[in-house]
Amino acid sequence: MIGFWISAGAMLVMVALVLVQSLRHGKATALATPYAEDLAVYRDQLAEVERDLTRGTLDGSEAQRLRTEVQRRMLDADRAHRLDRAAAGSGNLWLWSAVVVAGLAGAAGLYATLGVPGYPDLPLAERLALADQTYANRPTQDEAEAAQPAYQPPTDLDPEFATLVDKLRSTVAGRPDDLMGQTLLSQNEATVGNYRAARQAQEAVVRLKADAVTVEDLSTLASLMITSSGGVVTPEAEQVLIRTLSLDPRDGWARFYSGLMFAQIGRPDRTFALWEPMLAEGPADAPWLPPIRDRIEMVASAAGIRFTLPAVAPGPDADAMAAAAQMSDEDRGAMIRTMVEGLEARLLSDGGSVEEWGRLITSLGVLGDTDRAQSAYERALAAFEGQPDDLATLLAAAQQAGVAE
Repeated sequence: MIGFWISAGAMLVMVALVLVQSLRHGKATALATPYAEDLAVYRDQLAEVERDLTRGTLDGSEAQRLRTEVQRRMLDADRAHRLDRAAAGSGNLWLWSAVVVAGLAGAAGLYATLGVPGYPDLPLAERLALADQTYANRPTQDEAEAAQPAYQPPTDLDPEFATLVDKLRSTVAGRPDDLMGQTLLSQNEATVGNYRAARQAQEAVVRLKADAVTVEDLSTLASLMITSSGGVVTPEAEQVLIRTLSLDPRDGWARFYSGLMFAQIGRPDRTFALWEPMLAEGPADAPWLPPIRDRIEMVASAAGIRFTLPAVAPGPDADAMAAAAQMSDEDRGAMIRTMVEGLEARLLSDGGSVEEWGRLITSLGVLGDTDRAQSAYERALAAFEGQPDDLATLLAAAQQAGVAE
């Protein structure tokens, strides 16, 4: 890297010298042009005097006077040109040098901000080829799990519960085709942190259910596979994710883990394309949103995408939650309506962010007030006209509220 910076510095100096010389030459050329034009005019005037003298329209004394006047003007023009060139060559040199240095410093600063100093150039074709290679060379599920630390039972595990789990293991080992037993074993192994065993039991659940397997069964299996492999989305886990999404293309965990896989192989652009719409779709308490929010700005930066995570409006504090828990269903519903109406009034009078409009639209949809949700959607469309990303966010909220297709 030292050689790179020395070479870069040398090139900067050479570029600076070329730019300064170009500016000086440009200024000299600009000064020489009117001077040459003036000289041409004066020469024409001298020639005209000689022609008039030859034709006899001027006498000798008048011709001499005119020659003297034109020659005086030529000397004045030459003197002024020399002074201008001296000023251009000395007085403005520091100014031009400062402009060039400032421009090059700005370029270096821009590179330090937007570029990645210290990293070699990697063309797009090579990056894609490297991603394909990483994708093809992922460890298998067994290899990834073998690389993890050996399972250690929790030290604070209740002895009675530990005994029950051991009995369940023994029972299921003797009855591997017991669907209920495998389901309970998967759940309990996950509870005690034995994710590899939980994954194996959940695989048995999926196998035993065959065509009756549900999206939840598959999503649970994918989560256990990725957890037991230390967070690596293995080829086997990817196949489960594909199967999950074939049954439900909007499954949150399957979409999150699919994006995680692309991030792991060096395709953050595809990760961002999967994760960014999920922020707007919600719901706000979706368990996959916190890990997305924690990672998406870094993913966007790696993909070369300018993205700022939208601020999340603060929720009710602990006292408000405790008070709401003590309310009757009617009082709680009235409180929610009051909060939604307050948000609606503020947005209609003062406007707000696209996230707040989206929250209003979905809240009105949940309350069953589709007319007001439709009206809010139309107002928001007008407020964010010409902003495709914000309009997509609003459309997702309107679809969730049932007022758009």
